[in-house]
Amino acid sequence: MSLDTMQRQTHEWVNQFADGYWPPMVMLARLTEELGELAREVNHRYGPKQKKATEADNEIADEMGDILFTLSCLANSEGIDLDAAFQKTMAKVYGRDNNRFAKK
Repeated sequence: MSLDTMQRQTHEWVNQFADGYWPPMVMLARLTEELGELAREVNHRYGPKQKKATEADNEIADEMGDILFTLSCLANSEGIDLDAAFQKTMAKVYGRDNNRFAKK
C-alpha cells in the first residue's frame, strides 16, 4: 500500500465522524503515546525489562500500524503529502548520508 492510499483510507475513516480530526497537539500527544507503546514492546522483547505475567503480549507490528495511522491523521489535518515528504527524506539520505556508514 502506498502512503497516498494509507492517507486516503485514513481520511475516509475519519471523515465519517462529525468531529473529524483532533487538534494537532492532541494528535501529537497520541502519536507520542503510540511511540511509547512501541518502545515498551521492543524493550520487553529485546531489552532487560520483562513483562509482568498479567500483561498481554502486543505485537510490534500492531504498534507500528497504530503509529502509521496516527501519523496519517496528523499529516492529513496539516495537508501534508507523506509520499512527497518521504521521497524528500530519501533524496536527503542518498545524498547527505550516502557515504556516512560502512556499506556491505
